Amino acid sequence: MHSGNGETDIASPEEDKVEQPSRVGAESADLEMFQAQNRRLLPNFRNPLHVIDGPEQRYFIGIIDIFTVYGFKKRLEHLWKRLRHPRQSFSTYTEEKLGQAEKTELDAHLENLIARADCTKNWTEKIFRQTEVLLQPNPSARIEEFFYEKLDRKIPSRTTNAELLGQYMQDAAKEFGPGTPYGSTLITVGEYQRRLGGAEREFLQTSAINFLTPLRNFLEGDWKTISKERRLLENRRLDLDVCKARLKKAKLAEAKAAAEHELRVAQTEFDRQAEVTRLLLEGISSTHVNHLRCLHEFVEAQAAYYTQCHKHMQDLQKELSSANGDTFPNAFAVNASTSGVSAGPSPLSTATLPGASPPSRPPNPSNALESSTLKIEEVKPPATGTRKAKVLYDYDAADTSELSLLADELITVYTVPGMDPDWLIGERGNQKGKVPVTYLELLS
Repeated sequence: MHSGNGETDIASPEEDKVEQPSRVGAESADLEMFQAQNRRLLPNFRNPLHVIDGPEQRYFIGIIDIFTVYGFKKRLEHLWKRLRHPRQSFSTYTEEKLGQAEKTELDAHLENLIARADCTKNWTEKIFRQTEVLLQPNPSARIEEFFYEKLDRKIPSRTTNAELLGQYMQDAAKEFGPGTPYGSTLITVGEYQRRLGGAEREFLQTSAINFLTPLRNFLEGDWKTISKERRLLENRRLDLDVCKARLKKAKLAEAKAAAEHELRVAQTEFDRQAEVTRLLLEGISSTHVNHLRCLHEFVEAQAAYYTQCHKHMQDLQKELSSANGDTFPNAFAVNASTSGVSAGPSPLSTATLPGASPPSRPPNPSNALESSTLKIEEVKPPATGTRKAKVLYDYDAADTSELSLLADELITVYTVPGMDPDWLIGERGNQKGKVPVTYLELLS
């Protein structure tokens, strides 16, 4: 209701009584509309869904219940917010937005704490969601785990892709014959694939407990408490603004005294709620410290996982090279055409095994193009592509184009276009020459 001078008058109790039935009727209509909408979510047992029975039916009905209860809860929260606030508070909020009423401002420190908390919540949520994607890239699996959590059921153990691949390889080896070279190699590789899958499973469990769970606890626990107190603080601020507006409009001494008393009470409640909210927001610093510790634990778990995977692959290379070294002598050599640097056998090849003898001297390159164009004194190291290499055995140069080597020394090696793949250019100080890759262990 507006007075002649353009000011908004406070509604009397009689007017509120008149408007109350229409408000209740409007909210009842909203509830009926919501119920009508939710009936579509319920299963219609006249269609083929009635054949579903047992755990599948209970699982389906549980999913429907989740959506129904969640939607009903959100609608009730919306209706409750509309009913709980007096009409005058809504009017004051509208006038504040339009610049027609005075708004109680929060102090700068509290505003900074609120901005910092919002920033923490937003980025924590993004980090949490993306970490979930990293640990479980399959969206269907993530949805399934979400429903299991909502239904209070234990999430079943899921076989990793590496474990599944290892199982397939071992099953195939049984069909091909475990005594054949291919079958025995499939058994070995399959076993190591299963070990890689076990390491991945351990990493996923550790990361979920040490990193995801603290982030989830903050988003679903601490942040909900902070949000609740912030909403309560906003309500207290609106109540305080209502009391200020009422005091300004009071004309009689008795009305002014009552308005001043209400203003003092509202100011006290506002200050108390502001202090509670401030204490909660200052706890964000402790949250950062806790999340920092969890981040360190996540990195440690990730490093341990990759180290374990690297060890498994090294052991696998060693087994394969010892078992199939005669059949595939260069199976683990780096291809010079793809890497830009001709690499010798893996450091886990037979050349590095205890008691192994030095490899035979590789033949000198007979390529006419190389012998006619490659001159050691004119070779320049490339800008990128040089690597360190450890000498495995003593080597005596056959001519001036080669470099003599001593076991266990470190040299710099690289390749040049047109070079034989069994040779590299080696440098040791001012000395330079060709060296055989079979006498070297390339280092990263």
